[in-house]
Amino acid sequence: MRKLDPIKHDEKRREILEAAGRCFQRKGFKGSSISEICAEAGISPGHLYHYFDGKEAIIVAMAQSHLDALAERFQKVLARGEPIVDALVAEMNWLSLGDSVTKATLLFELLAESTRSEGIAKNLHSHSRGMRKMVAKLLQQAQARGEIDPALDPETTAAVLISLMDGARALALRDREIDPHQAAAVYDLLIRRSMGRPRPAPMPSSPLGDP
Repeated sequence: MRKLDPIKHDEKRREILEAAGRCFQRKGFKGSSISEICAEAGISPGHLYHYFDGKEAIIVAMAQSHLDALAERFQKVLARGEPIVDALVAEMNWLSLGDSVTKATLLFELLAESTRSEGIAKNLHSHSRGMRKMVAKLLQQAQARGEIDPALDPETTAAVLISLMDGARALALRDREIDPHQAAAVYDLLIRRSMGRPRPAPMPSSPLGDP
């Protein structure tokens, strides 16, 4: 029996996922058939099934790939000892300055498909929980370092930040006249101001003046 090369196997999986992403962007999850994905990837349907059980498995793998890439980006920032808020701002910049139309299209296709498929909905919720826990853990570390407001609830703040990230993806679809660089600057300001440590309230002055 021929021994499987794990590196080549992973490379082929990535190629199939990229090909599927292009198909999904053009025709949506529902409108893209396995045969079209195979044609885009330059493989036969029989070959594809060596890597994925079907279209739903491809969608699940795409979501997991996104989560793994996010974890890798955050881990690199932590390894360099950079402020965690900088990592969150960098992620927002990556979303708003990159190929936002493609990212937004795939995101909303996934959300729409989750309303039609219980399996995809289940995996989407699992992906969302994983992402929320990852960001919440970062926020807890930032609080321990004294970088952000300790009064913020990490889980809730993580959920709000993820919603903001989704909004960064959607901006290019909603309003293409907005300069993405200006948008990135606003996201930077919003995150740093809302998560910074609150300044102590000034002591009230006596109406009679100091003694």
